[in-house]
Amino acid sequence: MAGRAAPPPRSLAQLARTVVACERCPRLRAWCAKVAREKKREFRDWDYWGRPVPGCGDPAARLFVVGLAPAAHGGNRTGRVFTGDSSGDWLYAALFRHGFASQPASLSRDDGLELLDCYVAAAARCAPPENRPTPREFANCGPYLATELGLLARVRVIVALGQLAHDALLRALGWRGGRGAPSRPRFAHGAEALLPGGIVLVDSYHPSRQNTNTGRLTGEMWDAVWARARQLVEGGTRR
Repeated sequence: MAGRAAPPPRSLAQLARTVVACERCPRLRAWCAKVAREKKREFRDWDYWGRPVPGCGDPAARLFVVGLAPAAHGGNRTGRVFTGDSSGDWLYAALFRHGFASQPASLSRDDGLELLDCYVAAAARCAPPENRPTPREFANCGPYLATELGLLARVRVIVALGQLAHDALLRALGWRGGRGAPSRPRFAHGAEALLPGGIVLVDSYHPSRQNTNTGRLTGEMWDAVWARARQLVEGGTRR
């Protein structure tokens, strides 16, 4: 007879331990281990994390930020989401400017950074080859995202970084369309949507080099997202 499924984590600390020990996606686990073993010349002196990367931040956060996945030589190296790569440079500098972080850079797990009224996570918890998890890999991580949101009871605003994060978030929330149901929010930079429970979803292009180096995402566009997030967190009205 099959054993009972493990009960969902009851705290963010327990969830983090569950995420770090996860082995649901053999392809991703093999890739992360390979990257951690071979390393990048620039980081040859680092002891790579090489495991799934949990979310981090303030347990009383009103702002929740969800990205795509750890970078091979970013979160997969440092063990902190959006840490050690150019996307993280953009993210934490903006969070600092708008009062959601204690410092403008996130370099390692022990660099003293504190997130203030903010929690940051990713739709997929392992670094994927070519930055592209499969639908099944996203689905395997979906319960972690759903559990996180359930434990973060004060969240008022969610910022989704990129369409893949937007879609994964809606799946984790169990968004269902159909007759009489609200239409499914569509992704667009700067778009806002009201989610169940009165949470406001704000979309942004992901701060990847592909977007920032080409001008698809400019500093002005990026800063406007976080100014709006701050306004909404403090009780501003939805557009």
